[in-house]
Amino acid sequence: MSRPDTAVALVTGASKGIGAAIAQALAADGWAVAVNYRSDEEGAQRTVEAIEAGGGKAVALHGDVANGAPAELFRQAEEQLGAPVLALVNNAGVTADGLAIQMDDDAWDRVLQTNLTAAFRMTRGAMRPMIKARYGRVINVASVVGPRANAGQANYAAAKAGLIGLTKTVSHEVARRGITVNAVAPGFIETDMTKDLLTDVVKAIPARRAGQPEEVAAAVRFLASDDAAYVTGTTLFVDGGMSA
Repeated sequence: MSRPDTAVALVTGASKGIGAAIAQALAADGWAVAVNYRSDEEGAQRTVEAIEAGGGKAVALHGDVANGAPAELFRQAEEQLGAPVLALVNNAGVTADGLAIQMDDDAWDRVLQTNLTAAFRMTRGAMRPMIKARYGRVINVASVVGPRANAGQANYAAAKAGLIGLTKTVSHEVARRGITVNAVAPGFIETDMTKDLLTDVVKAIPARRAGQPEEVAAAVRFLASDDAAYVTGTTLFVDGGMSA
C-alpha cells in the first residue's frame, strides 16, 4: 500500500541537529511534519520555517517525551496537521557520561528513560492509527555505540542496544499490518553534542571524517518511503565504517 496523501510524520527532538535534518528530509519527501521539542522552542520554530520555506507543512509541538503523555503529542499533531501520525521517528536523546563504577542512579535512569522508555511509549502510542490505516513507519535513532563498547557510556550504550532490540521485536509484531519498524545507527555525527569530541575520534573512523546530520536524515527518509516497504526489523548504520 502506498503512503496516504495526508499522512503526518512526528519527529521527536527535532529542534536541531539530526532531528531537524530528519524533519526537513521527510517534509521534502511529502510528509507533513510535527516537530517535537522539549526546551528549544526557537530551534523548533527555525526547523518549521525551513520546512515551510521549502514548500512543506509543519508545526512545532512542545513536549518532554521522557515525562509527558505520548497521547497528547499524537492528538496535537493530528489536530494541527489534519491527519493521523503514520510515521514516527524516535530521535530524542540525552547523554550523562561516566564510568560505570562512578555512575549514579539518576544518570542511569535519565538516559534510559529518555532514550529507550520514551521510544517504547511513543511507539506503543503510534500503533493503533497505523494498524487502522494498514500503513506505518517507525524509525528509531539508535547509535553505533549500541552493539559495540564505548567506555564511559554504559547507560547510553544500554539504551541504544535496547532500542535495536525493541526495533526487531516490534517489527515482527506488526509486519502483517503494513507497518515497518527500523533503526538507523549513526556513528560520530557533527552536531552540538559531539563538537568537542570530534578531533580525538576522527582517527578511529575508517572514513576519516565525521558524518553530517543530512546523511542520517537521508537514511531515515529512505526507510520512511514506499521504496522501503519490504525493509523491516533492520538497523542501517551511518557511521563511516565504524561498525564494519
